[in-house]
Amino acid sequence: MALWGGRFTEGTAETVFALSRSVHFDWRLAPYDLRSSLAHLLTLETSGLIEKSDAAAIRGALKELSVQVQSGAFVASDGDEDVHSALERGLNEKLGVLGGALRAGRSRNDQVTTDLRLFSIDHMLEIARQITLLQIAILEKAGEYVNDSAPGFTHIQHAQPVSFGHELAKHAQAFARDLDRINDWLARTSVSSLGAGALAGSSLPLDPEATANELGFNSVFANSIDAVSDRDYVAEALFIFALIGVHLSRIGEEWSLWASTEFAWAKVSDAYSTGSSIMPQKKNPDMAELARGKSGRLIGNLVSVLTMLKALPFAYNRDLQEDKEPLFDSIDTLLLVLPAVTGMIATTDFDRDKMALAAPLGYSLATEIADYLVVKKIPFAQAHEAAGKCVALCEVDGRQLHQLTDVELTGVHPALDAGVRSVLTVHGALNSRTTHGGTAPVLVAEQINVALKNNSASMAQITSAQARFSEMMSA
Repeated sequence: MALWGGRFTEGTAETVFALSRSVHFDWRLAPYDLRSSLAHLLTLETSGLIEKSDAAAIRGALKELSVQVQSGAFVASDGDEDVHSALERGLNEKLGVLGGALRAGRSRNDQVTTDLRLFSIDHMLEIARQITLLQIAILEKAGEYVNDSAPGFTHIQHAQPVSFGHELAKHAQAFARDLDRINDWLARTSVSSLGAGALAGSSLPLDPEATANELGFNSVFANSIDAVSDRDYVAEALFIFALIGVHLSRIGEEWSLWASTEFAWAKVSDAYSTGSSIMPQKKNPDMAELARGKSGRLIGNLVSVLTMLKALPFAYNRDLQEDKEPLFDSIDTLLLVLPAVTGMIATTDFDRDKMALAAPLGYSLATEIADYLVVKKIPFAQAHEAAGKCVALCEVDGRQLHQLTDVELTGVHPALDAGVRSVLTVHGALNSRTTHGGTAPVLVAEQINVALKNNSASMAQITSAQARFSEMMSA
């Protein structure tokens, strides 16, 4: 059923209808469209534009239709152009011409962006909840390895020893920033567009503020043209999703490396691995690889929407129909990837002995020599050069730093006495890193506890917001 056509003398060409048709992907907005329709009906009734008896009939039909949509008893047909026309068809089937009364004072332009905001908020909250669950898995796994040493890396080369719990816990901080961005996005997105009409507002006595309140929005549009053409919230959501994807990809890369034969640190659970159709011995960390691969899809969806938006003039343009599929796809992708990565992390075991043996390799304790000299008031430039000479001596015959003789040490620098051996241990190096946020195990344990407390606060906030949204949708 078309929502327009009175001024046309010819029917729509099949190719035009096929290109215009969006109900095959925007049908998922149906619950939100029905809820916004109830809010719009209330303002039409309150303003006297629809008689109370008619409003009661329309309200009952909308609620009945909502149940039928949820159960699958009512679905879009091949002749429906979009979700709005499909639902109006459903109303008309129940009410006759009275079903069309609900269209007064609104356009698909303000209707669709209101629906899409509601959809986006609902799903963003669920993604936030999944991120908090992922954080818990990361932090709990990090807590298991606080007192276990491992080499820290820069440039994928051994750098300095770290607590392996510290290494794992870093990922929780990245996702905490994602949650901060989501909170900012929620505040900016909680703006109702309903009442903006096609672009110029309405001559009818509507109450956009009351409608916004009814739908749980924090505020109402300030400019009706902007209200129907703004898709910043879509682009910003896609940026958040893309960055979450990048953070997941980094985890995927590390897990893939750690599970390799060369590292052999990580034993990924069978439940989160796959095999080979030809090589029976293979156990592949495919969840890690898929997390890494999906990031490209998430980035691509962001670029797609930004490119679509970059030169749109004036108010609504049909190009904006292209905002939904990338958004839906990114949401669906993350809701698949996040639980899988969470499970992979929670069930992975790490080889403590292999990590500890690797911690001092690559002369990762060289900085301890330089710091030892700095404490003895040697300028760091000289201390750095002396530590480098110690490494060069070791490289000649493949020794480690602690294997240098007292004579060799004092030969490099007279301040390098036997006391330096007290810092040439992984244990000593870890425990000495006591500056804020450092890798000393006692600090790492505190960092994890603080992060878990912050996570609990985030989870409580998200749960409360989801409950409020659910209550609004069921009103």
